[in-house]
Formats: sequence, structure tokens, C-alpha cells
Amino acid sequence: MLLLLLLALGASLAGAFPHDAPRTGCGLSKYRFLLPSELKAMQKMKEQFEETMLLSDRKCNTRVFHRKWSTAELSVPDRMLLVEAELELMTAVLGRPAAPDLAETRLRPLAFLAQAREDLRGCVLALQSAGEAPAHQPSGRLRHWLHKLQTAKQTETASCLEASAMLHLFQVLNDLKCAALREHCT
Repeated sequence: MLLLLLLALGASLAGAFPHDAPRTGCGLSKYRFLLPSELKAMQKMKEQFEETMLLSDRKCNTRVFHRKWSTAELSVPDRMLLVEAELELMTAVLGRPAAPDLAETRLRPLAFLAQAREDLRGCVLALQSAGEAPAHQPSGRLRHWLHKLQTAKQTETASCLEASAMLHLFQVLNDLKCAALREHCT
């Protein structure tokens, strides 16, 4: 009898908490300090890409990641929007088909960057629902950079976007760290 009561209670409690409910809150603290194994995987991917890039004849004009300001100069909501856009480009670029040896090297960094992008999206939603940044309007600096990014996506070749993303991989990781540090990023 007790077993039936426990089973019934367990079933009713399980139904009370939806399994696929969206997360509320912002869990970026794990990006304040990246694990050495993650950094090593990123470095290996970047080095392997640079080796193959030297053999190509790419002529790229874009400077997508070039900015005259630092991430720390942005507001916390702007930082999150910046890094979300950077990670969106990174995951799109890394998710494209690649040579078999590059494809295998990209798996772990791609999974890491995709998870970071999803975590950042959750933070942006949490900020908006908490009223900290309702319908946040990006600053002029960020708006200009987002426009430049959008233009590059439309005008640059896939290989030039890939080169730009790969060459600035650690800048994006530093931006992610800054977003995770929130007000403490300097």
C-alpha cells in the first residue's frame, strides 16, 4: 500500500514540473575561466585551419571583428548581444562542411560554442523578462558593428567569413569571458 502511495505521489509531482520548461536565469559563470582542455581544442582547430589557409589563395577584404572599442566599454546587455552575434557567426561558420580532418577537429569547439550561444540566448531572455533590459536597444557602437556584421554576411564569401571567424576565435572567447563577468569586466 505504501509503495502504491509513493508511486502515485511521484507521478503527480513529476507532472507538476514540466521537463521542457525554458530556463529562467543566466548561467554564464562557467565561461569566466575556460577549461584548459577547451582552450587546447580551440587552439588545435585554429592552428590546423591556419595551416590549410596558407595553402589557399583567399583574397578577403572584410574586417568583421575589427573594432575601435573594447567589449568592456559596452553595457552588460550590449555585451551579451555582441557575443551572441559573434557566436552565431562562429557556429554557422564551423557548422559548414569541411575537409574530413578539419571536420573532426571542429566537433568539440563547435559543441562548446553552440552551448555558449544557447546559454547567452537564455541570459538575454532572462534580462528582458527581469525588466533589466526590456526591449534593449543596442548602443550606437554596437548597432554599427551589428550592421557591419550583417553586411559582411551578405557580401563576403563563405571562405572569407570562415577565415575571419577562425583568426578571431580567441577574441570571441575573451568577449564571452567579459559577458560572463558582467559588471566586473574591465
